[in-house]
Amino acid sequence: MSTTSEYFETLRGRSIAVIGMGVSNTPLIRMLLRAELKVTVCDKSPRERVEEQASELESLGAKLRLGPDYLAKIHKADIIFRTPGLSPNTPELKKAVEEGSILTSEMELFFQLCPCKIIGVTGSDGKTTTTTLISEFLKEAGRNVYLGGNIGRPLLPDVDDMTSDDCAVVELSSFQLMSMDRSPNVAVFTNLSPNHLDYHHTMEEYTQAKLNIFCHQKPEDRAIFNYDNDITRSLSKAAAGKTMLFSRKQKLEEGVYLRDGAIWLTNDMGSREVLPLDSIHIPGVHNIENYMAAIGAVDGIVPDKCVRAVAQRFTGVEHRIELVRELDGVKYYNDSIGTSPTRTMACLDSFAQKLIMIAGGYDKGVPFTQLGRAMVEKVKVLILTGDTAPAIKKAVEEAEGYAESGLKLIEAESLPAAVSAARDIAQDGDVVVLSPACAAFDRFKNFMERGKVFKQLVNEL
Repeated sequence: MSTTSEYFETLRGRSIAVIGMGVSNTPLIRMLLRAELKVTVCDKSPRERVEEQASELESLGAKLRLGPDYLAKIHKADIIFRTPGLSPNTPELKKAVEEGSILTSEMELFFQLCPCKIIGVTGSDGKTTTTTLISEFLKEAGRNVYLGGNIGRPLLPDVDDMTSDDCAVVELSSFQLMSMDRSPNVAVFTNLSPNHLDYHHTMEEYTQAKLNIFCHQKPEDRAIFNYDNDITRSLSKAAAGKTMLFSRKQKLEEGVYLRDGAIWLTNDMGSREVLPLDSIHIPGVHNIENYMAAIGAVDGIVPDKCVRAVAQRFTGVEHRIELVRELDGVKYYNDSIGTSPTRTMACLDSFAQKLIMIAGGYDKGVPFTQLGRAMVEKVKVLILTGDTAPAIKKAVEEAEGYAESGLKLIEAESLPAAVSAARDIAQDGDVVVLSPACAAFDRFKNFMERGKVFKQLVNEL
């Protein structure tokens, strides 16, 4: 199928269910309705919470099934487009598939119809920055680039405008990858650590979902893996296409690595210096790794001079160790993307001094033991809020060296109270960072909303 219209013709006369009215699926719903197809939109939100959107979709011809029983009749649909937030292992979806329904998703359809090269990025941490860097490198080289996916923009509506000379750069979450039967032409696997265990339940299922980033590749395709991460290094041996490793910790005979204060790349064409580290303006060793992954992805596609030009101007992505303001000699940083312990530990590693840190949020079932040890070493005041506050506090108090560390623990009822507490305790020269180590769903729609609220609170001080 070369166009969306040709694909939609194959759906004519069939019953279609779209689960979820979120960012990824709403454009799909509108496209299906414009094609005059029979669409039922299923969403667990009660009508009063989505009234405006519900009325709009009904006016376009959609039937709605809202509230707690939104999946009750899902098995009667011929085609089901799931939302990434709903596992394909959900009993209602498994029953529907057993009874003959076809289960797919907006991202799976995009991969099926996309006419150009796809570069996909996944991993527990670093996805968005790496995806953004790849996109910027390609644009600097004069390529027409479509950036989207889990980064916040569905690309399906753009498919009919794409040509074979374009590039699609797509951030892919484990939720999206879980049921994929296609892999991108270039796959980037930044790292892997325990995450989203509230959704996947086991590390094995989480890992298996991530494998789809490369396991359907062809021999001419390329996969980029983090050599320093034990899991991704071992997974690289299973790649069907060409592999490239990157390492911040040791020189590689082939791949991307550090040497003499610069990022180097060695391949069958020889060795060369690509980017001096002092050209990178975003803080943290994890961002060096993000650059290395992105450089591996565009090797042979983008000239090194374009990589260096981007590095000179790139100051990072919102909510990722983002400087909000300096007030009375105190710097406030927004790292709301810190939705896992490993992300927050990377944030801690980005600063030379001990921090005043605000942490806590939704419980994804991830242990905080390692985080507790890192906080004892690198935090001087820890302000905890949200559902996981007791668990993080326990991990810190049980960490070796806590008693003699001088680390002060404060519990706050809310994010505004946490910011107020940080303001009261911070002195000239201090750094205050929001890096929750948890998702935001206990109190916010997502990490972006949490970050925007934090920035507003800080700017109002």
